[in-house]
Amino acid sequence: MMDQEKIGKFIAECRKKQKLTQEQLAETLGVTDRAVSNWENGKNMPDFSLLKPLCKILQITMNELLSGEKLTKEEYRDKSEENIVNTIDYSTKKIKKYNHALSFLFVIFGFFVSISAIMIFPSESSWGSIYSILGIIIFMIGIVRVINIRKWYHRLFLMIAILCFSMGMLLFADYLNVKWNQEAPMFRTITTTTGNVIYYDTPFYDVYRCNFDKENEYWVIEKNSNPTIVDLLNYCRE
Repeated sequence: MMDQEKIGKFIAECRKKQKLTQEQLAETLGVTDRAVSNWENGKNMPDFSLLKPLCKILQITMNELLSGEKLTKEEYRDKSEENIVNTIDYSTKKIKKYNHALSFLFVIFGFFVSISAIMIFPSESSWGSIYSILGIIIFMIGIVRVINIRKWYHRLFLMIAILCFSMGMLLFADYLNVKWNQEAPMFRTITTTTGNVIYYDTPFYDVYRCNFDKENEYWVIEKNSNPTIVDLLNYCRE
């Protein structure tokens, strides 16, 4: 395992031998002095692209840098093999850490897109439902990446489960918005305006907006019934 603290102290020691400040070393490598400070404190490792120029400036070999100490000829070969293994291990962990961060970003961004779509777009606009579904897809990808399931059929099952659950939550929220706020359902399949009624057909229920844009306007939610034009014309009559 790569000893970052030991390597950091070795970098600081070699830097001082070359009579360089952290700012001077940072300027030569094109990084911030904070980055150099983090290396020397063992918080981070230099980027792999900087290892060769860093070794050249500090007048050490890459093998010595990764070992965190000066090496004798006898130690050089053994340390070289060990450092190769440690470098691969470090790279793998760094990639995994990056992938986890990216996955959580997908989750947060997808959730934000779905919620924002409902809040920003008016219910009469179809863009709200489009962006909500897009947000769910992004959210779903993030969850699958976070859990990191290897078998494809387990991953597929999880994606379907997340999709069904997320869509169910959105449809339920849409229903509550219709019932409590008397707004058009966002996830509707058909919108029909006939006489004094606007009819919204959704996958699970029907919405009737009677006497729309009038003082005596009222909303009715019923089970799916597939009404005809004649039914709609007579629906809101008292």
